[in-house]
Amino acid sequence: MRIGVRTVIVGGVFAAMVGGAGYGTYNVVNALNDDGGPAAGAPAAQKKGPPGAEEVRDTARAFLTAWAKGDADTAAAYTNDAETAARALTGFREDAHIRDVRLTRGTIRGARVPFSVRATVAYEGRSERLAYSSAFEVVRGLSTGRPLVDWRASVVHPRLHKGESLETGEAPAPPIRAVDRDGRVLTAKEYPSLAPVLAGLRSSYGEKAGGRPGVELYVRRPADGAGETLLTLAKGRAGTLRTTLSAAAQRAAEDAVARHPQSSVVAVKPSTGEVLAVANHREDGFNAAFQGALAPGSTMKIVTAAMLIDKGVTKAGGPAPCPATATWQSQTFHNIKGMAPDARATLADSFARSCNTAFVKLVDEEPLTDASLAETARDNFGLGRDDWRTGIPSADGSVPVSAGPDRAANAIGQGEVQLNPLNLASVTATAMTGSFRQPVLVPRSLIEGGTATARGLSPGTVAQLRQMMRRTAVAGTGARAMAGLGPDVGAKTGSAEVDGQARPNSWFAGYRGDVAAAAMAQEGGHGGDTAGPIVAAVLRSAR
Repeated sequence: MRIGVRTVIVGGVFAAMVGGAGYGTYNVVNALNDDGGPAAGAPAAQKKGPPGAEEVRDTARAFLTAWAKGDADTAAAYTNDAETAARALTGFREDAHIRDVRLTRGTIRGARVPFSVRATVAYEGRSERLAYSSAFEVVRGLSTGRPLVDWRASVVHPRLHKGESLETGEAPAPPIRAVDRDGRVLTAKEYPSLAPVLAGLRSSYGEKAGGRPGVELYVRRPADGAGETLLTLAKGRAGTLRTTLSAAAQRAAEDAVARHPQSSVVAVKPSTGEVLAVANHREDGFNAAFQGALAPGSTMKIVTAAMLIDKGVTKAGGPAPCPATATWQSQTFHNIKGMAPDARATLADSFARSCNTAFVKLVDEEPLTDASLAETARDNFGLGRDDWRTGIPSADGSVPVSAGPDRAANAIGQGEVQLNPLNLASVTATAMTGSFRQPVLVPRSLIEGGTATARGLSPGTVAQLRQMMRRTAVAGTGARAMAGLGPDVGAKTGSAEVDGQARPNSWFAGYRGDVAAAAMAQEGGHGGDTAGPIVAAVLRSAR
């Protein structure tokens, strides 16, 4: 029963405050009938095509009204996934303990409905105000033809992803006071990209660092057990955790990715495997630098070149002709537009120019098999083993055994190969030193179960890889990005074509002194255009 309803209409934004039950409601008179269904006399739903403006507006009103009232079932009935929506909206009230809800609709643009949330989180005598914005889209129901809210977890809160929920109570782990390798405090406020990293470190090491949990509204993530804090009702006691990060390198990484949407970068210290910086520029908060999985383009040629040298197929100064096209089991491969063929090219020539056809032709040579690239990636570079323990959740790449056209495509970083900047930074570090040192964010002594191991590379292979990567950085496709970084440098560029994208993903790997870095920018174009400057900026500042 509603008590003391007061309806306000301001500038086309409707809002109502309701007393008695502790909930506000977003409402319009006659938007709902008594049983929570559509009001009698409402316009008939169009059966085909996108919802019209009136349908979008009325659906948004009804959905937001029921949600703000705390009527999860009625609100869920206005979505295209009623069961999941009802569970999430019930949790919003019962698990997250959110009260006094006021929802204000913003300006509708097409089918997209933005809205703001103003509420109170109340738990065991403590309360704090909560404010944020979110949005949803109204779509046509496939079976009913009704206009419905296209349900996503992010409707409830923009930080939520599928399978995650909001909860209020004692935090899953005590807070941490993370410091860099020199004792400088690292916070998500100063270094926004570190938000998912610090959340992961807190989940793994909060108790070991000696902290005490507080009371918080947080995102519960079943996938990794981490909880991202959204609001603090009672502060806990933070324990201090020393990380391998460098504040200076992290600052450079943050600034570099800020210039390019959907970009990520990782820097490591090859002599130790310590991660010096990790940064992402993403709206969804996903740590793509550590957990992403995308085709790395021609940066994969570092691994492929190591395979060719180790297997005796060719060497840096050996033949690797670069024809205009190369066909492998019915699939024709091309080079970037404008690359002239070179029948006399060496492996170093084709590596520095990033000639695809040279590498495609070479993977047909004996003694190579469908499994050769996967074996080199796993045994020498530690990739695709699913056993990296960095201190937070991470993916260690995928280089599967592939037959048919994918065997050739994998060699140039397309096909079925998937990496992230963490993996590529590690590949670069291994190519520099010959030793695989699994990257870590905390001292290895803190990592339960130890870190992954791999055979690494022979001194002869390392010498040739460094020669080829230096040439790429000085006179090849990486030269523009690496200009001015000195003589002790190396690089490899990559661009990965993705179906449906206007531009390829930009990849770049580089090293300078005892720092190796790798970056990726989705739809960033060629490797040297976008990812290259990101890597160069980090290398310039890191030590």
